[in-house]
Amino acid sequence: MIESREYNPLDYANLTKSCVEELMRRDPVQLPLQNEFAGAGIYALFYNGDFPLYASVRSPLAEVPIYVGKAVPAGARKGLAKAANTKSLYKRISEHTKSIAATETLRVEDFVCRYLVVTPLWITMAERFLLEHYQPIWNVILDGFGNHDPGKGRYEGEITWWDALHPGRGWAARLQATRDAAMAERRLTEFFEGKRAPEIPAEDDEAQEQETIEE
Repeated sequence: MIESREYNPLDYANLTKSCVEELMRRDPVQLPLQNEFAGAGIYALFYNGDFPLYASVRSPLAEVPIYVGKAVPAGARKGLAKAANTKSLYKRISEHTKSIAATETLRVEDFVCRYLVVTPLWITMAERFLLEHYQPIWNVILDGFGNHDPGKGRYEGEITWWDALHPGRGWAARLQATRDAAMAERRLTEFFEGKRAPEIPAEDDEAQEQETIEE
C-alpha cells in the first residue's frame, strides 16, 4: 500500500526519531568514561561479554542496546533545569559503571556506550522512543539497574530483577529478598522464548529511576 500521509520534518515524532538516529551514529565509547563532559541527554549501553544468558543480546558493533536511559538537569521535573551548568549525563553513565563494577558476574570492560547531549525539551521523548523501539532487557525484563539507593529506613521494598541476577550492590542487599537468580533467569528465558511480554516502564517510573540528582 502506498503511504500517503504528509511528512512533517518538524513533527514531534520525527524530531524525536532524529535524536535517536543521531545517538546511534555516535561512536561507541568504552566504559569507564575517561573524560568528563557537560550536558544532559540520552544514552545506550551495549554488552559484548560472555555472560551465558546474554548470548543473544551481545552486540559487538554496538547496535542492540542492553539498556537505554536519560539524564536530565537537576530541577527538570519542576521546570527549573539549567542544562548549561550540568554534567548529569556524564554522572549518570558513571553511576552505571559503578553498578556494573560492583557485581562479580559482569565486567566493565565488556560494555560500551553511545551518548548524545540533547536540549532538555527532547530528552524524555527520545528516551521513550529508545525504550519502545529497542526494548532493552535491562529496561523491560530485568529492571532495576538504574535504581538509586533508597536511603536509610526505606529498604522494605523487594530486590530488583537486575540485582537478583547480578548481586553486589551493597544497598540492594538490604532489600527484601523476594526474588533470586533462578527466578530472574527463568523470567529472561521466557522473554527470549516469546512467552513473556516486555514490561515497558511507565513515564513516572522512568523519572523516579533515572533522573540524576545533582548537588
